Amino acid sequence: MPALAKAGREPVSVTVLNYHKVDSMHISLSVLPSDFAWQMQYLEDHGFHPITPDELYDSLEGRGDLPEKPVLITFDDGYADNYKNAYPILKKHNFKATIFVVTGFMGKRKGYLTWDQCREMEKNGISIQAHTVDHRSMTDLTDDEIRSEIVDSKKQAEDELGHPVEYMAYPTGACNLHIAQLVKEAGYKAAFTIRYGNADPESNVYAIERVPVFHTANTNRDFIERITYTPLFERFGWKKS
Repeated sequence: MPALAKAGREPVSVTVLNYHKVDSMHISLSVLPSDFAWQMQYLEDHGFHPITPDELYDSLEGRGDLPEKPVLITFDDGYADNYKNAYPILKKHNFKATIFVVTGFMGKRKGYLTWDQCREMEKNGISIQAHTVDHRSMTDLTDDEIRSEIVDSKKQAEDELGHPVEYMAYPTGACNLHIAQLVKEAGYKAAFTIRYGNADPESNVYAIERVPVFHTANTNRDFIERITYTPLFERFGWKKS
């Protein structure tokens, strides 16, 4: 369902940054730690205020105010480098962030977070949310398989973290209206895609847009362009397709 802003308010438009790895692998999904540090400093220097999924959701539903220049920082998959490399930088800036974890990989596969690490990060402003059990593309699954992926990951994360887990990100970004309905029925408030764009009143809360951050030939220049021009494109006539 489309989210609505409160009457009389300036329409909300939030950049949801989408990271994966923060390490030195020099692949597209791996932002260098030095670049990530530069980007977080850029956000602080230019007056951005990181928010939580709850703050975004409440604002999209017209029930809450956001700080000036809000940004939601997210990570997909739950890689161990999020704890080793990204977390200290986020903590230095006192920044909130959200990690969508593949619960079946946690503490079992090399290179992924442990639940102890997640619990520690949650004490310092890092929200842990769901990214299914096995990271399978949901458009390739039966309804029963989809329910198992989204319900079991939610329950496992809640059991480990001791609080409701109400947000998820679709593996590979694959979703459709039917899958979104199953996600809603599973008890999630909202879900995030990899569809490019800002979250605003035209967004479906079960298919929220994000802006990916990749390692490129000039990662930081591209970061500035994406965080600067995406809202401008939408403000001056770029429409969601």
